[in-house]
Amino acid sequence: MKINYSFFLLFLFGSISALSQNSIDINALFDTDKHSIAITQNIRYQNKSNTPLDTIYLNDWSHSYSSKTTPLAERFADEFKATFLFAANEDRGFTVVTSIQDSNQDVFYQRLKAHPDVLKVALSTPLAPNESYDLTLNYIVKIPNNKFTRYGVTGNDEYNLRFWYITPAVFDGTWHYYSNKDLEDLFVEPANIDLKITYPSNYTPISDLDLIEHKTIDSLTSTQFKGENRISTKFSLVKTNDYNTVETDFFNIQSNIDDEDLDPTKVAILSDKIAQFITTNLGDYPHKKILLTWIDYKKDPIYGLNLLPDFIRPFEDTFQYELKLLKTTLKVYLENTLLINPREEQWLLDGIQIYYLRKYVEDFYPDQKILGKLADVWGVRAFHASDLKFNDQYPFLYMHMARTNIDQPIGMAKDSLLKFNKNISNKYKAAIGLNYLNDFVGDNIVDQTLSDFIKQTKLKRTTPKDFKSLITSKTDKDLNWFFDDYVATNKKIDFKIKRVKKTEDSITITLKNIRNNAMPISLFTLENDSITSKQWINGFNGTKKVTIANTNVDQLALNYDYTIPEFNQRNNYKKLDGFFSTNKPLQFRFFKDIEDPNYNQVFFMPEFEYNFYDGLSPGIKLYNKTLLSKRLLYQISPKFGFKSKQVVGSASLIYNARPEGSDNYRTKYGLSGNYYNYAPNLAYTSFKPFIDFNFRDHKNLRDNKRKYLSFRYVNINREIDPTGEFETTGEPKYSVFNAKFGVIDNNLKEHASVFTDLQLAKDFGKVSATLKFRNLNKNNKQFNVRVFSGLFLYNNSYQDSDFFSFALDRPTDYLFDYNYLGRSEQTGLLSQQLIIADGGFKSKLTHPFANQWMTTVNTSATLWRYIMLYGDAGVIKNKTFSPEFVYDSGIRLNLVEDYFELYFPLYSNLGWEIGQPNYDEKIRFIVTLSPKTLLGLFTRRWY
Repeated sequence: MKINYSFFLLFLFGSISALSQNSIDINALFDTDKHSIAITQNIRYQNKSNTPLDTIYLNDWSHSYSSKTTPLAERFADEFKATFLFAANEDRGFTVVTSIQDSNQDVFYQRLKAHPDVLKVALSTPLAPNESYDLTLNYIVKIPNNKFTRYGVTGNDEYNLRFWYITPAVFDGTWHYYSNKDLEDLFVEPANIDLKITYPSNYTPISDLDLIEHKTIDSLTSTQFKGENRISTKFSLVKTNDYNTVETDFFNIQSNIDDEDLDPTKVAILSDKIAQFITTNLGDYPHKKILLTWIDYKKDPIYGLNLLPDFIRPFEDTFQYELKLLKTTLKVYLENTLLINPREEQWLLDGIQIYYLRKYVEDFYPDQKILGKLADVWGVRAFHASDLKFNDQYPFLYMHMARTNIDQPIGMAKDSLLKFNKNISNKYKAAIGLNYLNDFVGDNIVDQTLSDFIKQTKLKRTTPKDFKSLITSKTDKDLNWFFDDYVATNKKIDFKIKRVKKTEDSITITLKNIRNNAMPISLFTLENDSITSKQWINGFNGTKKVTIANTNVDQLALNYDYTIPEFNQRNNYKKLDGFFSTNKPLQFRFFKDIEDPNYNQVFFMPEFEYNFYDGLSPGIKLYNKTLLSKRLLYQISPKFGFKSKQVVGSASLIYNARPEGSDNYRTKYGLSGNYYNYAPNLAYTSFKPFIDFNFRDHKNLRDNKRKYLSFRYVNINREIDPTGEFETTGEPKYSVFNAKFGVIDNNLKEHASVFTDLQLAKDFGKVSATLKFRNLNKNNKQFNVRVFSGLFLYNNSYQDSDFFSFALDRPTDYLFDYNYLGRSEQTGLLSQQLIIADGGFKSKLTHPFANQWMTTVNTSATLWRYIMLYGDAGVIKNKTFSPEFVYDSGIRLNLVEDYFELYFPLYSNLGWEIGQPNYDEKIRFIVTLSPKTLLGLFTRRWY
């Protein structure tokens, strides 16, 4: 066994440096009428580096709420959280610093331009190594409303605070400071805290510090708290104390997390059980009490089915509460003991938290299913998901991002991660990675190393490099793959059994690493579906031959126990008998399921559609799409239209290529076909082969800019209307080559996009461009502008009809792209459905088409809340008349942008429309019924 002496020297010097204590003394006077705190604060901090300092930096995260342009405000906007942008000034928080003194002398300080919640302070005299600086600060904190981050003042005038007082930034040769982005990741060194607060006597203070003194004089109460070696402190001032304290044999737990109405005795038993588990694995907690708040849990919940309403919750209340308490306690324990940079090195904290959450379930609930009690319900138990254990959710949810090619390295800075990766995927990948490493190293060495690492580095500055040094000192195996590939990159893992050569006494297996990494793979032999052997194969590139004994084996499998988060497990099996040794049985499943790699699965489900001509159309959908994205997808959806009395439906075949390390994150190749009615008893058939290229900045997935490039060949065959009521003369059958390019940058405050469209057909060729811009200002006032310009390159169809012409207000949709409820209706409610395309007008003017060129501008601006004034103007040119200026205006009710809107025309080329007959027929509406499209409103902040 190797011994890494540098690692133990690190602890030795760390222990020596820890003897010199930093301290922060705070006197805080709460003004509950103004929601402010007047603070006098003394800071003593030691320069533990070898570098003399003449400037220091202080974290002032209360000032993060001071304006709508701070990094915190920008973060809210990035994730489409509009609350802060529209907040009144009195709801935001800030800090007013009245003085900073060094040795009773005022010192110069300023806020950093890029980080307004960080103070740069010039010391009066340079600070030598191992010397301490003493600062006295006087400042006032205006407490923000809690609707932004859950911290702040509540509607009941209670206070839940975190990062509310000024703290020194960490310096270890490099300054570690950054702005608050609501990521719970302030980086500070341990200090002795002396907190004295004064507040109205009808309040109760809650702190994880130790209570020292409590005095009440008239209507004010003063309370003193103290704590040694504190990293993170939370504080609440409440009128109604809903916290309960459980005294365990290890540390006290004070909590107001929802206890699922469990009996207090049961809560006490579970609390002691959890405290014992944590102490056994992570060592003694260095403080008497651990404080758990409902905010802690809400910011880091147990994701999954337990978030469902109580009446369909699939888990026992005991299990629910136990895991809530465990996950929150683990998080707070690690935050208060491990001095790791939480912005840059969060993966290790997350990995340890979820690793022990998994271990707890393995130890105490090994048979718990991912669906809980639902797994035994008739109908549900037929799903493969019902077979999965509770801990199987962790690789599954990581793989959700990996399969869609928007996963990110777990070693990436926390503020660079997509919300789904930050909250779920990366945390889970870190934990299953530690489990992967533990299985590879063997002998539970990772278990022991994690325990030793936490115990030895407790309250000392440490990094993941120290963890690497410690674990590599305990094994001779090469572990660089874990830190260089698994942690530092988002490289996928995917192996396959390429070929097998069997002799009488041996089997030679050729393995292929489909990806470019050095990660190891496990090889299993099975006989009658029972494991007969397991061995680890060190990482390799390309192919590798492995020879094993030909005994007790009728099947080979890679990663049979699913310890490795492998991209594709369907190519991991090889039977040694039978001609089609890799064939899997065909399996039909009702509704979409989790993929079972042992079967070729076909899913079916009822499906309902509606259009005016087919009526309600029930049917069945046959498809292979699982809950995780797959590359090859097919779908067949036959339906019966009750109104048309016809079989209608659609079918598609799609292949998704997802290049890695490229802005072209997805290329989609496909074929699609539809058969529906476009008018009463008139059907159309469409056939569309296509290629779509999708782009986003792979180095910065948080950037909302997207680019699209698509090519398709649209073939349409429409039945001719013998009555002539529905115009089909000259265009019942046609084919159009269509190329599109678009750039869209969708953000909360500003939305900008540009799309170009080229269409080439036998009888016409046209090109168009659409520009859109939307601005949402700080007063929740919106301004929209859309510019469309289209030109026919040639047009031989205009003499027959305007079917292919540019439309001013209601496109004919000859490519069948738009979701019209009644696409051929000229009168009635369905004819008033509005699709913002081509001209984008809302009024139905005398000349609604242009067969030569068209240029229009559509604008709208907020009058009050969701009521807007719109106006459209443009010029249309037909071959039969000179250019014509057109315009309209009216009132827009923007109830849900692009999803549900109403338009009321006022004035146009037709005059005052509001006073004309049948005004109700002029009102236009936008409605979106697609669940997938509507879901995008809620998922956009996660991806």
